[in-house]
Amino acid sequence: MNIFDFAMKMELDGKAYYQKLAADTSDSGLKSIFSTLASDEQKHYEVILAIKSGTELKMIDSTVLDEAKNLFELLMTDKNASVVLKKSLDGYQYARKMEADSVKLYEDMAKKEDDPEIVQLLLRIANEEKKHFNILDNLYDFVLAPQYFLAWGEFSNLKEF
Repeated sequence: MNIFDFAMKMELDGKAYYQKLAADTSDSGLKSIFSTLASDEQKHYEVILAIKSGTELKMIDSTVLDEAKNLFELLMTDKNASVVLKKSLDGYQYARKMEADSVKLYEDMAKKEDDPEIVQLLLRIANEEKKHFNILDNLYDFVLAPQYFLAWGEFSNLKEF
């Protein structure tokens, strides 16, 4: 299997995984985020396919970061959000690893490529994968935040500087 076939398979696997996360959640905001992540993975697949086949190269920027920002604003006001999110904690962690591996793959592919247009596209895909990682990382941290909160009485007399 060559590197392009591997990248295409990885994108389709990512798409299927995000579709599963979208189907498994009852929260409409999360469902939208995961559906957008799945469509981004499909878009990445199509770009890699175009690079492999030598056809015209173009890529539309992702809107997932804007959607995630709106989702986090809603989650901050929803008291029951962490209950819904905790159900998929392992899923977010797996997806973070998947996105981190994707970033490394595309950056490595860009280093080995000679065509500047292809290098630019591979780096754009890597940057989108970094955005996906950050969204999943923030979801993961949001769920775990109550475990890391420090509210001991002995520290209540300390003033902020």
